[in-house]
Amino acid sequence: MNFLFVGVGGALGAALRYGISSIPVKTDFPVWTLLINITAAVIIGFFAGLTVRKNMPEELRLFVQTGFCGGFSTLSALSLEAYNMNQEGRTLLAGFYCVISLAACLAGVWIGEKLAFMGAEE
Repeated sequence: MNFLFVGVGGALGAALRYGISSIPVKTDFPVWTLLINITAAVIIGFFAGLTVRKNMPEELRLFVQTGFCGGFSTLSALSLEAYNMNQEGRTLLAGFYCVISLAACLAGVWIGEKLAFMGAEE
């Protein structure tokens, strides 16, 4: 049954990622991948914090963290985009994209976890 929770969450996350990344932008910088990955990091941090703070059902954790966030975020797209930038001679931009992606996503997890603990009794 856990496979179903992960599968449905992953399908929803992947469909939402596709929909968002289809919105046209006037830049060749992969802005949607960056924003999607940061958003997924905040969501996964939030639910990780809730897992610690509350007795969250395992099915909900699998649906959101493993399924939805796994389908919504995309390391493979980030990797391909950075690789292509490098191949096009935009090596500094590719490096910046990798560094800012990792730093922002780590910050996103931290922010999400802090949001989960807001208002918690000490």
